[in-house]
Amino acid sequence: MPKKIKNCFYKNLTFEKLMAAHKRARKHKAYKDEIIEYEFNLENNITNLLNNIKSKKYRLGKYREFKVYEPKERVIKALPYPDRIVHQWYVEEFIKPYILPKFISTSFACIPERGTHRSAQQIEKYMRIFKRNYGDFWVLKCDISKFFYSINPRTLFNIMEKYISDKALLDFTKLLIFDRRESFGQVGIPIGNYTSQFFANIYLNEMDQYVKRVLKIKYYVRYMDDFIFLLKTKEECIKLKKKIEIFLDEHLGLKLNDKSKYYPYKMGVNFCGYRIFVTHRLLRLNSKKKIKRSVKKWNYLHSHNRLPVWNTIQSLNSWLGHSSHCNSYKLQKKVLNSCNFLVSDGMYENIEKEMIELIENEKNKN
Repeated sequence: MPKKIKNCFYKNLTFEKLMAAHKRARKHKAYKDEIIEYEFNLENNITNLLNNIKSKKYRLGKYREFKVYEPKERVIKALPYPDRIVHQWYVEEFIKPYILPKFISTSFACIPERGTHRSAQQIEKYMRIFKRNYGDFWVLKCDISKFFYSINPRTLFNIMEKYISDKALLDFTKLLIFDRRESFGQVGIPIGNYTSQFFANIYLNEMDQYVKRVLKIKYYVRYMDDFIFLLKTKEECIKLKKKIEIFLDEHLGLKLNDKSKYYPYKMGVNFCGYRIFVTHRLLRLNSKKKIKRSVKKWNYLHSHNRLPVWNTIQSLNSWLGHSSHCNSYKLQKKVLNSCNFLVSDGMYENIEKEMIELIENEKNKN
């Protein structure tokens, strides 16, 4: 039983901490109208928010709904800006310091200094160790079907009760989980809330603890609702998959995606944007296709003088950063050489050279 959070809600409910939460919530979004409007009377707005929480008058605002299409079509629900400040405050003051440290070491989502690259590194490390110690092996790759839409709020709250004994914090947690439920039904948590990714991670930490403490599985890595097991035989994969299905169904009300499967390690592991092998790591095929489509679009926009250059450079840099963590040196050079907008305008004529130098430096490090 984890040590519970006690006597901390009102200690952490201060003007200064809400102001710090505002600064985090506005990061990279300070140009938006609702934030500009909020900052016109910032101190009074923060004070009113503080008083509403203290007096238990605070309630979530109305959700705004929109769709995103990358990496797949999803419905996003966004709360008004003051609620996003509250979410930042709640996660920073309670979840990060008190709950995240209780996670297993091979859970990588939403945890400082972990993330996708560390997750891929861990898989590659485990594959090398397993191959060296046991020879050939099998991979069981799983993910949850409609994960965020399937999380039961009552089960989530029961899990949070394991961590929290502070009544004020527990009441506030209940408000965050259950308020405005009419906006998205009796089951599920809204994709778009800052708290949702942390609540989802806490939800699946129940499975992590089962895998580690009960099943005693050593070679296991999870990133949000995608998780990998390395096992000696196909038969072990079949048996473990069944145990995981039963646990998810009985304890969390979740089901594995039909795409969950097991296969020999030589096929590689598709995980966190990479194809991972014992000896090397490659970009996933869909990442290659996506950057080629993007370059084609960028070149077209540039030829019609409609390219938002700095935004495009940021997107390209993001892809280069991701691809630099695998064996993709030739692909990176090919992509850069195909970006007409990097070399056709005198203002950016040195960018390609600088980026190639960065790539070569990364290659030498590896």
